[in-house]
Amino acid sequence: MTADFLIYGIINTIFVVLVAPLFVSLVKKIKAWTQGRRGPSIFQTYYTFLKLFQKEVIFSPNASWITRVTPWVCIAAILTASLFVPLVYVTSPAAGIGNIILFLYLLVLARFLMALLGLDAGSAFGGMGSSREMSVAAVIEPTTIIVFAALAFVFKSLNIIDMAATAATTGTPVTPTLILLGISLFIILIVETARIPVDNPETHLELTMIHEGMILEQSGRNLAILEISSAIKQTVLMALLINLIVPWGIATSLLPFVLATAIVLFIIKGAILALFMGLFESSMAKMRFFRLPNLFMMAFFFSTLIIIIEVFA
Repeated sequence: MTADFLIYGIINTIFVVLVAPLFVSLVKKIKAWTQGRRGPSIFQTYYTFLKLFQKEVIFSPNASWITRVTPWVCIAAILTASLFVPLVYVTSPAAGIGNIILFLYLLVLARFLMALLGLDAGSAFGGMGSSREMSVAAVIEPTTIIVFAALAFVFKSLNIIDMAATAATTGTPVTPTLILLGISLFIILIVETARIPVDNPETHLELTMIHEGMILEQSGRNLAILEISSAIKQTVLMALLINLIVPWGIATSLLPFVLATAIVLFIIKGAILALFMGLFESSMAKMRFFRLPNLFMMAFFFSTLIIIIEVFA
């Protein structure tokens, strides 16, 4: 592992932790504006996390070691996955970091542990949330694999860092293939972050919640860690879409001015994507559970079409 990659890891990790709550707040702010409300401050998510860290952690009498370990393993898996996707600075990959298959396995590990967490407390709502999460995962994960396979075909690489480096140095012309890939990645972003029309991250209505059902029994520091993990996952998937489809501005050197420019541009592009996410959610109602595959199939069809074009065209 080179010193350059070590610096990349430090910058990427610190930046994703600092900026992730901002995008969560921005989406909430946009949704509030579309509903004619003022909405929370863009710093409200930061305040919420600080408040949760100061509160007591209470465990269910039925909880085992899974409840105590899961928040820490989830945050470790998601932070490791964040190293696979450059946010503001890109360098040469090292030690297998950036491999697209390992990236997907890290996301699946976090999802699997979250499902166990929902079951471990012995709550009916937690079991319902875990059951729904695994049902959705059984449908969306094959689609996710096809979308990332299309990504690998388009960029001729299995390493996300190499993809970002290629996009940053040579640019990616806007083509129909890239547009279809962007739509597919956006659908994966919506599904993986449990947003409308798949799930409503702001509800506690037991008949509709999926993600919130699994963490309903969590409190204090553990809840804060799980929510931060979710925010980081959202930011990482946003960065994957931003820096591969709209790569302009990502830094390829550690010059202070270049790095500062890349940070500002990423926040601007992330804010625009958060704006689009908020408008998208506000324009749709939550889908019935058994109609969700219709949304997934759109990403599956586009990605399959991309692979066919890349292989035979």
